[in-house]
Amino acid sequence: MMEETPLRIDIGICTFRRLELEETLRSLFALAVPPAATVRLIVADNDAVPSAQPLVDRLREISPFPIAYVHCPQSNISIARNACLTECNADYLAFIDDDETAEPGWLTALTATARQTGADAVLGPVRAVYGAESAAWMRDGDFHSTMPVFVGGTIRTGYTCNVLLDMRSPHLAGAKFALSLGQSGGEDTHFFTQLTESGGRIEFASDALILEAVPAKRASFSWLAKRRFRSGQTHGRILAAKNSGLRRVRQTAMAGLKFGYCAAVVAGTVFLPVTRTHYALRAALHAGAVMGSLGMREIRQYGITETA
Repeated sequence: MMEETPLRIDIGICTFRRLELEETLRSLFALAVPPAATVRLIVADNDAVPSAQPLVDRLREISPFPIAYVHCPQSNISIARNACLTECNADYLAFIDDDETAEPGWLTALTATARQTGADAVLGPVRAVYGAESAAWMRDGDFHSTMPVFVGGTIRTGYTCNVLLDMRSPHLAGAKFALSLGQSGGEDTHFFTQLTESGGRIEFASDALILEAVPAKRASFSWLAKRRFRSGQTHGRILAAKNSGLRRVRQTAMAGLKFGYCAAVVAGTVFLPVTRTHYALRAALHAGAVMGSLGMREIRQYGITETA
């Protein structure tokens, strides 16, 4: 039997004043390690002061993996993500959010798919865990879980809450997260859109599972709508940057028509809460796309205390 090629894997965790970071790190300590692989953790602290360092120092004593701590005090998530890219000296770099926990087989599943497909990036699913305060329509519709969007059988963009990057890929050489989107969000959409438009390929590992608890402050329609609107803004800005003149006008008009259609469906499904909410959130997305294509800047999300 042929021996597995030695593999180095770094896992990046960007953090900003999150108490859940400890639970995230402890879940990573229990990971199954892929054959012939070595693992290192990178914690990128985005706070103005090194607030996460005492926790990292304490947990380093029980961690089965080395932990690198990087203080990048700019309250801009793109700076933290770029710090992970810079600090990484491995074959692969995985990302997990600081309010998520990884299932033991997470990293093995991501790595297996990357090796089997030769993809430049591999996404996994993030399953939302709802508390008792979450409304029935929210749990039934599962509006907080994250999955890739397939267009014509391919994935055109991605997210950083569950991903593995092949750092040896020429499509990732010199790639960075946009600093201009580091406080609004959308930096991951922009990053992965650039990856696929340059010829890179994204695959999906359905069994690379991450869990994310839904706190009370996110268990509302307003939080979901705000997030969808911001996503639409980023999408609209990306399209506007690539098109001008009549093509931009047509794309803006199409987004407006989609908004109108979704709004009409909302009005017709008032007694079907899951369907109504699905189309209301789609309407928010398309409204954001219209605003983004017209140059409206994204609302700030990062570098502030989350209240909604």
